[in-house]
Amino acid sequence: MSKKTKVTVAVTMLASSMYLSGCGLFGGDKTEKIDPPKTVSSLKKGESITGDKDKQTNAVDEKNTIMTELYLIDKNGYVVSQALPLPNEKGIATKALEYLVVDGPGQNIIPNGFRAVLPADTKISVDVKKDGTAAVDFSKEFNGYDKKDEEKIMQSITWTLTQFDSIERVTLSVNGHPLKEMPVNKTPINQEGLTRANGINTDLTGVIDITNTHSLTVYYLDENDGKSYYVPVTKRISNKETNDVKAVINELVKGPNPNSSLVSAFQSEVALLDEPVVKDGKVTLNFNENILGSFEENKISENVLKPLVYSLTEQKGIKSVAIEVNGSTKLLNEEGKPLSEPVTRPEKVNGIVKSSMKTK
Repeated sequence: MSKKTKVTVAVTMLASSMYLSGCGLFGGDKTEKIDPPKTVSSLKKGESITGDKDKQTNAVDEKNTIMTELYLIDKNGYVVSQALPLPNEKGIATKALEYLVVDGPGQNIIPNGFRAVLPADTKISVDVKKDGTAAVDFSKEFNGYDKKDEEKIMQSITWTLTQFDSIERVTLSVNGHPLKEMPVNKTPINQEGLTRANGINTDLTGVIDITNTHSLTVYYLDENDGKSYYVPVTKRISNKETNDVKAVINELVKGPNPNSSLVSAFQSEVALLDEPVVKDGKVTLNFNENILGSFEENKISENVLKPLVYSLTEQKGIKSVAIEVNGSTKLLNEEGKPLSEPVTRPEKVNGIVKSSMKTK
């Protein structure tokens, strides 16, 4: 089976059950991240988290819970966000990390196929400083992790905490002693703090000289228990490529490592017809017709649209994406509704949403 056929079949199987919404697609105006969050759970009363019967929660009281992204390790070893209901109380940053502890408070709500990342019995405190630094202190139990998980633990902690607007970087310590390197496999720790710029699920395939590259994070599709979700992957891009918007699109078209479980819904013939235009936080892209999932109806698949928006809004200064095909803005989303507004990023990448979509 050719790679293109494999991707087409896989994407069909991975058709996401999540709907697009936003000021244009993702369901209402974009909600900014906050710490502590002030929105409440998006689960309706009586709904439960998907998963095995034994892992289903009781009805969620939306007044007392807040959907929070926890970066867990999936069955394929990727660090992936899952939006889960945490107690809506003071100290949500600390609480989020506590739910990453093996056999901790999150054990009954973490979906099958995903696992917590911090060693059992680890105690945690988080001090969020005015400069945006979250100083995280662990008990000695933190030192008991498997060395193969070391970088994944760093990524999980960093990406879980930096979902909150008040946190830009993370420092680590054990029993009050700052860590200059991780305790097991000795991975160095930037003393200015860990940030999302350090990457996640880094793929160095084909990279010969890393010193002449820079990092970009793109999103691909994966599947668990019949449900698809989006996985961030940090690629190393040659410094000769000076347009990161074009570089992201090139990586989406090229697709993930063929030896991985990940897939991309972008056809190999997808191409930009004009240079991307970035203005006031909006990037405008004019594609050829190969971006369309249906040529007859000018439809764009959500498995194309979502990774495109997720990947581009990881870049500083980009808040929304406007799409044209052969210069035309008369496009439809997968539900057959007009893409009349630029697409904004939802608050949660792999989350439960209340409604399908909203258009103007």
